[in-house]
Amino acid sequence: MTLTVRRARTADVAAIEGLLTPYVENRILLGKERVDLYEQVQEFRVAANESGELVGCGAVHVMWEDLAEVRSLAVTAASRGQGVGGAVLHGLISDARELGVSRLFCLTFEVEFFTRFGFLPVTDDLVDEEVFAQLIRSHDEGVAEFLDLARVKPNTLGNTRMLLNL
Repeated sequence: MTLTVRRARTADVAAIEGLLTPYVENRILLGKERVDLYEQVQEFRVAANESGELVGCGAVHVMWEDLAEVRSLAVTAASRGQGVGGAVLHGLISDARELGVSRLFCLTFEVEFFTRFGFLPVTDDLVDEEVFAQLIRSHDEGVAEFLDLARVKPNTLGNTRMLLNL
């Protein structure tokens, strides 16, 4: 499969939502309102096949000065195992480096996949108390997942916290 990985555009939002929906329905990813996807479109990269159809997406979301999260990494069922997720993840890692963060976090069921890219499981707190006190003020559900807050526990059961030092 020939892929083009690029930054997402506003015209891609409906397709991104379509890529995420099966994962949200299976409680693998947190759901996002379309308005949130528009607000966050600059965080996304998409992968398009040779006919221009979007077959993968993912986002990198800055959480703090030195920390960002890989979010919403999804590929079509037909594209799984064909390198789409890896191509998107390479783009996101590049984006994280360009943004100047030194650590990239993910919360995932796909441990083997992320391990291939250098992510390692972590159990330690990834931020100190002062940063935690700032992050807890965020209204972002992904930040709540990162902080392991009780209100998102049903969405995080079975997930593995992983970290890549850039």
